[in-house]
Amino acid sequence: MKKIILILFLINIQIISANTSTKSNTILFLGDSLTEGLGVNKEEAFPKLVETLIKNKLKEDITVINGGVSGSTTSDGLSRLKWYLKKKPYIVFLALGANDGLRGLNLESSQKNLEEIIKHAQEANAKVLLAGMLIPPNYGPEYTQRFKKMYEEIKVKYTLESMPFLLKGVAGVKELNQRDGIHPNVDGHKYIAKEVFEFLKEKL
Repeated sequence: MKKIILILFLINIQIISANTSTKSNTILFLGDSLTEGLGVNKEEAFPKLVETLIKNKLKEDITVINGGVSGSTTSDGLSRLKWYLKKKPYIVFLALGANDGLRGLNLESSQKNLEEIIKHAQEANAKVLLAGMLIPPNYGPEYTQRFKKMYEEIKVKYTLESMPFLLKGVAGVKELNQRDGIHPNVDGHKYIAKEVFEFLKEKL
């Protein structure tokens, strides 16, 4: 009887150890050109800088996937998500929607895409963190306000922790942006990385 109990105990220890060892250490940043780092080297884009900050300051051994692709809409991000989820990220930092807004796409569809991304990620046991976006009033105040409200509704509906505006402190600051006035330069990415790190560090 004692031998049986001992064997069962050892089996349980092995199962616990296996589960612990297979815990993911991967963070996925799913976004567009702002995430990809258009106009700067991949190593200078904020996802890579966040990875370095986490390793240096928190001594956490993590892997960051830069899932940013220039021109991506929420629909494009949803299409790519299945492939990224094969990497089993434990955090998905969702930073999509800017291109939908800049192109004047139907925001009901955009919101549906974002919600599908969230549901798929959560079904894969990933924690979703939301980065909100803002757009210029090119399509009128009603569209602009609806765009902003989209992120607020999603945050409440799925009880997500979020950054209200990914580019806060960078947007509109000439010294932190490239000539197009849209994409952050190297210093802009450093600024974003610090803000994202502060947001992330208690959630790892």
